[in-house]
Amino acid sequence: MFYVITGGSGSGKSEYAERLATASGLKERIYVATMEVWGEEGQRKVERHRRLRAGKGFTTIECPRDLEKVSLETNLSRAVLVECISNLAANELFRHNEIPGKKNQEGEALDYPGALERLKRGILRLKGCCELLVVVTNEVFSDGMDYTPETEGYIRLLGEMNRWMAEESDRVIEVVYGIGVERK
Repeated sequence: MFYVITGGSGSGKSEYAERLATASGLKERIYVATMEVWGEEGQRKVERHRRLRAGKGFTTIECPRDLEKVSLETNLSRAVLVECISNLAANELFRHNEIPGKKNQEGEALDYPGALERLKRGILRLKGCCELLVVVTNEVFSDGMDYTPETEGYIRLLGEMNRWMAEESDRVIEVVYGIGVERK
């Protein structure tokens, strides 16, 4: 079963996703944390999330990029929670801290299709390794009107990924004020 959990910032989507994984009754629970930690604020956020999921039976795998390289054998007694695609998309798109379209240190051009394909491969890989895959993503498409080209590219990438995940998933839940609203 593949669930996509979406919602705005602070909507309660992470807690909702954790409840889905823990209520599944599956003995093994993997939490794939995708945040790249920058500075004290980022570290505080990671520590807060660790405290919130303490005692829920998750084994955490830190994976800020290259999701398809997460090493898991197929186990149909496992739940995998990916938190979250919006972080992962940013990390993949800006993986060399360069502006998209410029060259990275290896002389390679950074491209949106490459980031999208890496994200898709990672989700498909995890989907094949578990009985339950729960992926958290963000609703960032109505926050503003005037963005830089880089931000517009990120929003476009996240939108394409969210649409693809919605098609691939069994269920899509939007969390509004902590309440899950089924969209698919």
